[in-house]
Amino acid sequence: MTNDEIKELLLKIEETELDFSVTMTGKESTRVNGLYKPDTHEILLHNKNFEDDMQLVYTAIHEYTHHLETEKYLAETGGKLPMKGSKVHTTSFWTRFHQLLQKAEELGIYKISIDESPELKELTEKIKRDYIEANGKLMVEFGKLLIQAHELCKKANIRYEDYLDRVLCLPRNTAKDIQKVASVQVNPAIGFDNMKKVALIKDPDDRDSASTQILSGKAPDTVSELMRKKSSEGGDVKTKLEKEKNRLEKTIEALQQRLQYVEESLENM
Repeated sequence: MTNDEIKELLLKIEETELDFSVTMTGKESTRVNGLYKPDTHEILLHNKNFEDDMQLVYTAIHEYTHHLETEKYLAETGGKLPMKGSKVHTTSFWTRFHQLLQKAEELGIYKISIDESPELKELTEKIKRDYIEANGKLMVEFGKLLIQAHELCKKANIRYEDYLDRVLCLPRNTAKDIQKVASVQVNPAIGFDNMKKVALIKDPDDRDSASTQILSGKAPDTVSELMRKKSSEGGDVKTKLEKEKNRLEKTIEALQQRLQYVEESLENM
């Protein structure tokens, strides 16, 4: 493919009003496969890194996502570029990137060809069945035991936090996540990390929808962002404030724990 052909493919996936250029460097890089320059709107692709066009297209879409995110940022800030050193691989970026990949697949521009490798397909099924799903089921059982331990601590007049800290040596936030997963109905086939996110969705139908989307091949960050937007659009002011309150309480708790650690460290010096 030529530079112009790659640019044409990217524009087929999604149009942009901000012009950009694509340059295959003819080089190999051990650090990055591609690069986007927000000040000049250049996409650089180290094409010697790739074995076939699909790998090249994947990286081109990645860098094009940076371009589209830059275009959005310029529109929101009245033409100001992001500060150097600012985070570029945000949740918004990954959500948009995976949406573009899905569009590219639908247009026949890109594909991930697991079915063409019987060995990889078989291994993938084993990973999903024997590890991702099995671990999800195990963590649900773990959560049920922690809930039981919490109740027994109450009966024994033992602080559950101390039990977690010094008996189980289990971080409190980890225990909270595990218990949450066990307290609601979440499909273990999506794996524990995804279960933690889906468990935060209050509506059971929305939880099922999120799990189904992940199992159908949608990237978890894309599903999380869609659910977040749906919740934000549908919630009233009180609900939004309650969510913000919960976020602030978690932040304060984490800061208090850190402060306690720093104070104790200073006293012991």
